[in-house]
Amino acid sequence: MARAFVALLHALGHEVEIASSLRSYDREGDPERQMAIRAAAEMKAARLIADWRSQAKPAPDLWFTYHSYHKAPDWLGPAVANELRMPYVVAEASVAGKQANGAWALGHRATIEGINSAAKVLAMTRVDAVDLAKWLSETRNLVLFPPFLAQRLKPSAEPTAARRGLSSALGLAMAPVWLVTVAMMRRDIKTESYRLLARALTAMHRDNWRLLVIGDGENAVEVRAHLTSAAGDRVRFLGQLDSEALATTLCAADVFVWPALREAYGMAILEALSLGLPVVACDGGGVSDLVEHEGNGLLAKERSATGLATCLDRLVDDPALRAGLAARARAGFEERHSPGAAAARMASILASVAGAEGRSPCA
Repeated sequence: MARAFVALLHALGHEVEIASSLRSYDREGDPERQMAIRAAAEMKAARLIADWRSQAKPAPDLWFTYHSYHKAPDWLGPAVANELRMPYVVAEASVAGKQANGAWALGHRATIEGINSAAKVLAMTRVDAVDLAKWLSETRNLVLFPPFLAQRLKPSAEPTAARRGLSSALGLAMAPVWLVTVAMMRRDIKTESYRLLARALTAMHRDNWRLLVIGDGENAVEVRAHLTSAAGDRVRFLGQLDSEALATTLCAADVFVWPALREAYGMAILEALSLGLPVVACDGGGVSDLVEHEGNGLLAKERSATGLATCLDRLVDDPALRAGLAARARAGFEERHSPGAAAARMASILASVAGAEGRSPCA
């Protein structure tokens, strides 16, 4: 998402400079390490301020930060923006209330102070917006900015040709319903989602489907074992694909399925919607900001294998339902999540905080 924001700003004609490579992330909750990071950040901020004041290089018109939170607070942006009187914008910040007196209390306070100094706080989902509003003294600066693709996926062939090519390459019949999932195979919540997907496949009553799995990672052996046990020879593992191959595979499929446990919203879901795929997922986090039940997909109760199975059985059985959801998936993406929709939204926000037109540098 951070790269998408950079691409979006470039597309709007702005110059984007990565102001610093300083990393504020502290995984372990070590207060001494956090204080050392803050001290290093204060020195870096002082150097940036001095450089820009001396006109050694052009000063930016606006500071943009992505994803500040207690483990990785933004120590630079608020300080530099305040000192140089430039607007400060932060996207996808989050505040965990339980960290107020915990191991990351320093980062917790810094995140709250940062969002309250911002000219605009961009929340990516309605869940995030509600949570952030609790910590903002002025909620009028809070803006809902739905997740987006800065660039469209481009299949190498139209759907029928793509399906025919994959059918031949993978030894799959054209007729069954093709399900597809996309996710890395990491030893974390991703594996939990894969396990849940395997249980859902086992619980399905229909068998006229095939599953294409796109992704790889450190836990690939376990993930593949779970899915093979559940689906047998109805599953094909495609590994990690480049953008074009991913797009081609998605456009050849009929349904995208991914439990999306503890995901903020899911970029893979967004990519599937962009190509007109109905989505089956669990209703949790910000997923419901992308997937509307009975609108562009079907949502199951979180962590419910039987709920996912019921959704999949419905779509396998009902081509008319699949077609209706697919049409609304594509239309909804264009309206809310497309590059054009995001560009119009960002242009309006930047104009409101900077009042500038044309090219301008953003740090």
